[in-house]
Amino acid sequence: MSAPREPRRRATVSRHIAFWLVIALQILTSVTGHAQPPDAPGSRLDHFAPVRERVSDMFVYSAAMNTVIRARVLRAADPDTPAPTLYLLNGANGGIDGSWYDETDVAEFFRDKQVNVVIPIGGAGTYFTDWEHDDPLLGRPRWTTFLTRELPPIVDTTLHGSGANAIAGISMAGTSAFQLALAAPGLYRAVGSYSGCVRTSDPQGQAFVAAVVARWRGNAFNMWGPAGDPAWPAHDPYLNAEGLRGTTIYISSGTGAPGPLDTLQGTHDDPLQLTWQLLFGTPLEAIMNQCTRALQARLHELDIPATVDLRPTGTHSWGYWQEDLHHSWPAFESALTK
Repeated sequence: MSAPREPRRRATVSRHIAFWLVIALQILTSVTGHAQPPDAPGSRLDHFAPVRERVSDMFVYSAAMNTVIRARVLRAADPDTPAPTLYLLNGANGGIDGSWYDETDVAEFFRDKQVNVVIPIGGAGTYFTDWEHDDPLLGRPRWTTFLTRELPPIVDTTLHGSGANAIAGISMAGTSAFQLALAAPGLYRAVGSYSGCVRTSDPQGQAFVAAVVARWRGNAFNMWGPAGDPAWPAHDPYLNAEGLRGTTIYISSGTGAPGPLDTLQGTHDDPLQLTWQLLFGTPLEAIMNQCTRALQARLHELDIPATVDLRPTGTHSWGYWQEDLHHSWPAFESALTK
């Protein structure tokens, strides 16, 4: 993985430190069926912008949101042969301050693999879901419609897709990946969550969701209504896990205890990033570990098979998510090619 550019890294760390501290404190001290999205005719490929060999930015007009959305696309090793698609969702920042492509070795890792990788950019703080009401600052996000109905047929047509899909996400998007799989049964053969927290409708989950949305100045009530609204449990993958039966599942997290990538060497000699990982990535990943264990128990209760990787160490940071992607790929590849 190439070292991130220092100015962008410092800006990102400084901007998010206070936000994640508030979330950690809220969660640690917290007390304590999906409707199909409507069709949105008129979506279309707007244009391509080449980045490097077999890497492009694909711009797609979303009729549901009346805007053009960018996705970083890594073409399959043989672009002329039909290939499955892996959708990789960024975390709470939507990839604006660093995405899978910027922060990991995803381009090199998939260079020789017969799969199209699509990384949507945008959707910060939206949980990549369809919101129930207009929000004064975020508008009316319709990401479920975009990701499950508008984007896939365009990807398959444009990139010679085989129609087989998988989806995975980090942190906030780990929740979204499971929600999307439940919202569009059969669309994804495999789903993955790296350091995610899929239980969203209990008091702790609602506190976490509200804090993430508020970071981008949105109001979670405009997303799924007030706390008692039935939309909250309807969008809770923990409660609706039965709908995942038959889907290949991969979930992972660390414990928050400093690991091999929580060193100066592991952060490419970036002391500010290391400080962030140790002070804030530690409690955040401890929370994610509890969430992942709860989902593991829920899937076990329902007798739904899943691959669960509970690392003994590791903070809430990109280096570990890169490893998670590597570890989960064999399961995804098997599901995509069977």
